[in-house]
Amino acid sequence: MGTVTDDGAARPKGPQTAADPDPLWQHPLVLRLGRIGRRLRRADRARPWAVDTLVVVGAFLLFCLPDLLRDDGPRELAGVFNQVSVGTMLALQAGLILPLFFRRRAPMTAFVLTAAVFTVQWSLLVFLRADVALLIALYSLTLHSSLRRLLWACAIMVGVLTLAVVRISAVVSVAEVAFFLVCASTAAVALGLVVRIRRSQLAALRDRAAQLEIERDQRSMLAVAGERARVAREMHDILGHNLSVMIRLADGGAYAVRVNPDRSAQALTLIGETGREALNDLRRTLGALRDDAALPDLSPQPGIADIDGLCDRIRAAGPSVSYRTAGDLPADRGLQLATYRIIQEALTNALKYAGPETDARVSVEVVRQRLRIQVEDTGPSAGFEPASASGDGQGLIGMRERAALYGGTVRTGRTRDGGWTVQTELELAPERTP
Repeated sequence: MGTVTDDGAARPKGPQTAADPDPLWQHPLVLRLGRIGRRLRRADRARPWAVDTLVVVGAFLLFCLPDLLRDDGPRELAGVFNQVSVGTMLALQAGLILPLFFRRRAPMTAFVLTAAVFTVQWSLLVFLRADVALLIALYSLTLHSSLRRLLWACAIMVGVLTLAVVRISAVVSVAEVAFFLVCASTAAVALGLVVRIRRSQLAALRDRAAQLEIERDQRSMLAVAGERARVAREMHDILGHNLSVMIRLADGGAYAVRVNPDRSAQALTLIGETGREALNDLRRTLGALRDDAALPDLSPQPGIADIDGLCDRIRAAGPSVSYRTAGDLPADRGLQLATYRIIQEALTNALKYAGPETDARVSVEVVRQRLRIQVEDTGPSAGFEPASASGDGQGLIGMRERAALYGGTVRTGRTRDGGWTVQTELELAPERTP
């Protein structure tokens, strides 16, 4: 149950869900700091030398200048720290601060130089606020260099810190000094590791996003290429078959108009019917390209039941065609369309290359969960000049592609009597038992 608010809506009890925004991250101050951080990162990528210069100048103003201007600082402890001239102090400060210029380009070199100056400084027992540069160099090395070099840097750090503890142990407790220095060094290394891991994660996310975008574009291109291939295959089958039939009918009609006008009129009628069927097939194919899944498919693609009409059109162009089926033919629409197109292409080739006097035999049968399709002709008659085989083989490629979609194969070749045969086998999907 939940409490009821003033507007009558129920308010659920319990902790805030993970989907609710965290109030801390929505605070205006946090958002402003985030925008400042993003601007600094953009400036760093655009002009890294400017950021390095800013770090050096800031370190000088914060840690070097106070030692040069104030007289009530650590230099008043004459019995503890040695006092040096301004020139010596400037030299030590420069040795500590200036290597930060190349803390990212050569982090190990910058750290070693800073540690060397730090060692000289504490050997002279001089206290400088600019010693914080050693922590900055250690942080930069952790962030920008290899982990192996970080181990060497930690070993160097132990040595220089031991020197500092020994030199100052006469005044301050060794445990206190060691604890402070170890905590400061650990914090520098930990901060560098956190930033390094965070940057690695962000880089991995960017790479992943870029990879996903590339994969998405590739999938889109593959989908477009596949759709183009499918449309090209359908267009080839539709236009190639119907135009071949129309050409043969037109040739026969031109001859019959002189000897049998009634036969020529029949040929013209068949040409019109074939053209209308080709136009309807084109409309169905092009209509499938529309992304309108909400509309029902009111124009089914041809299937096995339409093979009789296909054979009739081929017979009208001259060849004798016999057609038989055997077995429980599949009801799958895609498989039926593939069967129809394969037979259509095979009969079209028989008409083009064997001529109107050939005899074609078409059989479709189901044997042991495989659909077998065979189209065989008797070859061209004497005196027939077949069409020039100047095509690009798209018809045969299309048949094999359709067969491959159903795990099938296509075999073609000449028969013993000089004809041509096309044998195709397609796998049938196993029927589910209730």
